[in-house]
Amino acid sequence: MKKLMTGNEAAAQGAWEAGVKFAAGYPGTPSTEILENLSKHKEVHSEWAPNEKTAVESVSGASLAGVRSLATMKHVGLNVAADPLFTFAYTGVNGGAVIITADEPGMFSSQNEQDNRNYARAAHIIMLEPSNSHETKEMLKDAFELSEKYDMPVLFRMTTRVCHSKSIVDCDERIEVKDKEYVKDPAKHIPLPAFAGKLQQKLFKNMDEAVEESNNSKWNIIEDNNSDIGIIASGIAYEHAKEVLGDKASYLKIGMSYPLPEKKIKEFAKLVDKLYVIEENDPIMETEIKAMGIDVIGKDLFPQAGEMLPNLIREKLLDESFEVQEPEDDKLINRPPSLCAGCPHRGLFYTLSKDKDLVIYSDIGCYTLGATAPYNAGDAVLCMGASISGAHGMAKGFEKTGNPKKVVGVIGDSTFFHSGMTSLLDVVYNNSDVCLVILDNRITGMTGHQENPGTGFNLMGEVAPTADIENIVKALGVENVRTVNPNNLEETSEAIKWGTETEGPTVVITRWPCALKRFSQEDIEEFPEMYSVKCQVDTDKCVGCKLCLKSGCPALAFNSTVENKSGILEENCLGCQVCLQICPMNAISVVEKGV
Repeated sequence: MKKLMTGNEAAAQGAWEAGVKFAAGYPGTPSTEILENLSKHKEVHSEWAPNEKTAVESVSGASLAGVRSLATMKHVGLNVAADPLFTFAYTGVNGGAVIITADEPGMFSSQNEQDNRNYARAAHIIMLEPSNSHETKEMLKDAFELSEKYDMPVLFRMTTRVCHSKSIVDCDERIEVKDKEYVKDPAKHIPLPAFAGKLQQKLFKNMDEAVEESNNSKWNIIEDNNSDIGIIASGIAYEHAKEVLGDKASYLKIGMSYPLPEKKIKEFAKLVDKLYVIEENDPIMETEIKAMGIDVIGKDLFPQAGEMLPNLIREKLLDESFEVQEPEDDKLINRPPSLCAGCPHRGLFYTLSKDKDLVIYSDIGCYTLGATAPYNAGDAVLCMGASISGAHGMAKGFEKTGNPKKVVGVIGDSTFFHSGMTSLLDVVYNNSDVCLVILDNRITGMTGHQENPGTGFNLMGEVAPTADIENIVKALGVENVRTVNPNNLEETSEAIKWGTETEGPTVVITRWPCALKRFSQEDIEEFPEMYSVKCQVDTDKCVGCKLCLKSGCPALAFNSTVENKSGILEENCLGCQVCLQICPMNAISVVEKGV
């Protein structure tokens, strides 16, 4: 059966066809939809893990038990999982294990642009890179075979364009792979120093053998078009190069990118007069090919940052470009990203923005937008969980320098479960004078509403125990904890004042569902007043002071051409009433929806 699929859908299909029985990951663009689609297949136990480290550790355990297992994450997630990854390479597998890293050249929704091909080389494990959806499905099936053949987890690198582009996929039936028998073998699975040396030598030996596998791999393909120009490329860069040059060039398409097929590269180099390596991000293939003694043109022509898009390749190789209609800046309205109408984070950041003496260490999530206008309530962001430990370090640093500034750390609920709990333990253990705000919007918001340990459901849609953030915070040793409704500005302001003036660590939990969340019965029972009203402006009372616009709500509008009055787009308003509390003229009131 042929289907039109994204790369992520194809990856889920490939894992299912390969006989995978266990899959774990943490949501993150561009990888999220892989597990969401795989969870539809009941033959596979699919789960959102609290973070990528626990996902890979769970996969290693399922592999040890004898079943094929899959871990999924975005590129920065592999940093979190690096600890188990490197040792997993030593201990190896029983049932095949594959780790998908979804890299993001171009940084569309990420805080950095790292090239995770480096991890394959550092951990000494096989890496595969698909170029399109069908190849993703078929290559992933081979990845499990390679994992079992060479006794190692296989790293499977996708990129944003492959993850989200669609192409035709030939779908097959599921292969019911015989489970591997578990055999107790401490010398293989307990990497004590006495055992680890032998495990390392086994890994090196298997990688040496994998070089020949790469030279003969069906995924490393020479396309000889009798051209003087040769292109070596992998992933989407191959598709883009082919789109630009067609049969004007010959190609070595690299699908098994580590170890590189040295014999095949040398064979290909003899076929052409001029050789280019087109690769996104780091000059990894270029460096290794030059080390083989082969002249090749790479990053001295192509940029290291960003995507290797067709027009860029066309410009660099053909000195051509498509004519582009440049926008007329004076006719464009600047529309920066903003918190949604009714977002429960709005009240919190409006409150924080009023105290200019606070230093705010934020985190990775929708709420990172609190650092932008109109709130400008953010001073630093680093990585998942760093808001708490970063705030702790700043507070200790200010203490040493005599700086009286108070530090506030802001973190989301899913991020708190991901890596905030150990950071909070650090704060408590070292008695840090910080106020920490945990934004409990009842879902993992930024990546598209995935369940987490605090939502009461798991990825399979089953009812799950609900992790109580307030009880967790208290169990970690925080004595001063308050939970507030962030839409209530007076309550929120008083809690922040209390949190920043109380000596020692304090935690304020803002608890209100994401405006876009599909509300569960539990949500409806806990928040019965949730969005049952909308706001409206009495233009007779409005004086056009624009203070309501400080809320940053996209449901608000200001008519500057006729009345110079504020207005509310009623189809967008969710009745959070933050603007109502800001208005000094009492010009905003509530009415029931439908009125």
